[in-house]
Amino acid sequence: MKQLKAKHDRSLQARALRRVLRYVRPHTPLLGLSLILNLLTVGLSLLVPILIGRGIDCVIGPANVDFPALAALLVKVLACVGASAVCQWLAGVLNNRLTYITVRDIRRDAFRHIQDLPLSFLDSRPTGDTVSRMITDVDTFADGLLMGFTQLFSGVMTILGTLAFMLALSPLTTLAVVVLTPVSLFVAKFIASRTYDMFRLQSVTRGEQTALIDEVVGNEKLVRAFSHEQASMDQFDEINERLRDCSLKATFFSSLVNPSTRFVNSLVYAAVALIGAMTVLSGGALTIGGLTSFLSYASQYTKPFNEISGVITELQNALACAGRIFELMDEAPQTPDPENAPDLPDVKGDFSLRDVAFSYDPSVPLIRSLSLEAAPGMRVAIVGPTGCGKTTLINLLMRFYDVDGGTISLDGTETRSLARGTLRRNVGMVLQDTWLPAGTVREIISFGRPDATEEEIIAAAKASHAHSFIRRLPQGYDTPIAEGGGSLSQGQQQLLCITRVMLCLPPVLILDEATSSIDVRTEQRIQKAFAAMMQGRTSFIVAHRLSTIRNADIILVMKDGNVVEQGTHDSLLRKNGAYAALYRSQFEQ
Repeated sequence: MKQLKAKHDRSLQARALRRVLRYVRPHTPLLGLSLILNLLTVGLSLLVPILIGRGIDCVIGPANVDFPALAALLVKVLACVGASAVCQWLAGVLNNRLTYITVRDIRRDAFRHIQDLPLSFLDSRPTGDTVSRMITDVDTFADGLLMGFTQLFSGVMTILGTLAFMLALSPLTTLAVVVLTPVSLFVAKFIASRTYDMFRLQSVTRGEQTALIDEVVGNEKLVRAFSHEQASMDQFDEINERLRDCSLKATFFSSLVNPSTRFVNSLVYAAVALIGAMTVLSGGALTIGGLTSFLSYASQYTKPFNEISGVITELQNALACAGRIFELMDEAPQTPDPENAPDLPDVKGDFSLRDVAFSYDPSVPLIRSLSLEAAPGMRVAIVGPTGCGKTTLINLLMRFYDVDGGTISLDGTETRSLARGTLRRNVGMVLQDTWLPAGTVREIISFGRPDATEEEIIAAAKASHAHSFIRRLPQGYDTPIAEGGGSLSQGQQQLLCITRVMLCLPPVLILDEATSSIDVRTEQRIQKAFAAMMQGRTSFIVAHRLSTIRNADIILVMKDGNVVEQGTHDSLLRKNGAYAALYRSQFEQ
């Protein structure tokens, strides 16, 4: 079982690495130049020990000290060190650029993919987890990728270069180095192979924590209103404790790599010093200066093993995080828009639903065989108890969800054969739950029409009765508003949402409890504005307050996903059925 799991983990890492390399491929010139600079850095740094060894031989040789030769060697050492530093700095700049270009591309594609995901996926996942994958996981992945670019190649080149120089100086001593050093690689691989699961668990738990923080902070008023602070704190502590445990385990086991490899490398260094000293004392070809160079090479040879082992550990963490972001990007997108979809330049607003069936869960039917005809300019009110399917019907009209059966048509064209942009451009929507992006009041109102003029924006605000409160804001229409409405009241936020739709004036309107957050006096004014706006436009009005829909052309009474009654306000009251019961429950007292 463990072997199968290890094989599965290696397969996940390999797939994630291949995906990363596909993102790096378009920037191959940057990578190639970085590798050349790293190669120059390694080559110049490897010349320094040879030059220093020659200098030592000049000083302790039997002849008098050759100061001109020693000075020339020092100049060469300084030149090599300076050039190596410049090449290393340039390589670092290129590596940073390559890393963050790659990260930018991954984030861009991930965010674009989120726009293509079906709402059913987003509705069923914690928002905080998705945010954690996009932000924290990608940042962690960037750190590991940066370390990989900067250290992996230079480490390998250093190992090969020092090995060549050591072979030239003393093949016998080099043999001891080559035999003992791979032990550190086996130690590093043994530990790193067991840390991938720990880093993945750490990433998943971090996402769970981000989801909880996003949920609690975004709804802090409700948390305090229901005295849920301690329960939220307990839930946070439980997740935080699990994150602490898995982070400590991942960090502890990954931190074993460096001291373990350093211990092995210290043994290698001691063996080299012993064998080299014996060679010098026995009158072999190795001089004292050569031994100094060899010890320097032995140190440089073993150092990359420590760095590479650290890179491997970081890559375990990076690939675990990359796997989570790629897992999000591999989610099946929504059904693509059909090719050559019609444009519908002059929409009249003729909506037709025939035998529509839909359910969020196949085992729990919701809407079954729903048929409806909404002629252009008709005001259709939808009422019913909570959970009867009113908002679901709106979701189907907007094609946020696709029907399981039957058809929905706009002006005789089935909505599934239209591009979603074409459909939604012709439907204006005001929801009970307000959403205002961060920006000025003017930018919020013109969200659907960025090219709107100042006069058009003010006219829409006056029509929705928002102009008076906007004028009282510190900077009027230029007042910045934080995401979610900032300090605006719920009613003021709703007024801005209504103004946003009034500015667009599409041929079809959907009002889902659009005045639920507004006082009765303002609601009466807005109802007049809505009446003017709905003239000649097909309107679907979801309402709990039945006083707002008395003048609707047709009222649909829904229950358990079906239309159980339909007619005008007066005709439904005369039927004395479900609508009459709803009406009496609101007004008889």
